Amino acid sequence: MTMMGNGTEAAARAAMVVSQLRTSAVSDPRVIAAMAEVPREAFVATDAAELAYRDRPVPLGSGREQNAPLATGRLLTAAELSPADRVLLIGAGRGYTAAVLAELVGSVVAVESEAELADAARAALAGRGNVTVVQAPLTEGAPDQAPYDVLIVDGAVEQLPEALLAQVRTGGRVLSGLIDGGVARLASGVKSDGFVLVPFADIDCVTLPGFERPRAFHFPG
Repeated sequence: MTMMGNGTEAAARAAMVVSQLRTSAVSDPRVIAAMAEVPREAFVATDAAELAYRDRPVPLGSGREQNAPLATGRLLTAAELSPADRVLLIGAGRGYTAAVLAELVGSVVAVESEAELADAARAALAGRGNVTVVQAPLTEGAPDQAPYDVLIVDGAVEQLPEALLAQVRTGGRVLSGLIDGGVARLASGVKSDGFVLVPFADIDCVTLPGFERPRAFHFPG
């Protein structure tokens, strides 16, 4: 597969902003500027670079995919990020969302369970001093660096474990894809005693492994 040239990549990135983000409630100008700047093709599997700006998930390797640009843009917009925020990112993949966040917040701890992807993310994020990549189970997060102002789960889950929510300060924001009735939606919530994720957009996103609800056991009749 032929790699895109720099001019083609820049044009594809600009087209992504115009046709996928600005028309679909990605309204935070800082998010739009960051996604217009970060070279998405540098954070996907090598043989998938030409797919980087399409409106669909992109292969990362290790059986994983990167969310489509719209899902990422809507999650980050809904997070209402500020330059002082400390963000815990679950599902770092090869580092794309962490790179976008690095342009928007004070610090990012990006957790990735797959060794191949974590190594690729560290290499792709080299030079971004406000990002730390941690290889660990996605469901465990990075508790040694808590508390965080924002938790972003870059994919769809059936449930969020208490171990992750415990790492968010009271009043902190939580953003995730949420699988409900077999359908993935984007959802958000604020950490409090009565925490709940509330869907805010019917936008499909990739499924992250390890967040399945326990299945009820039925005795054979």
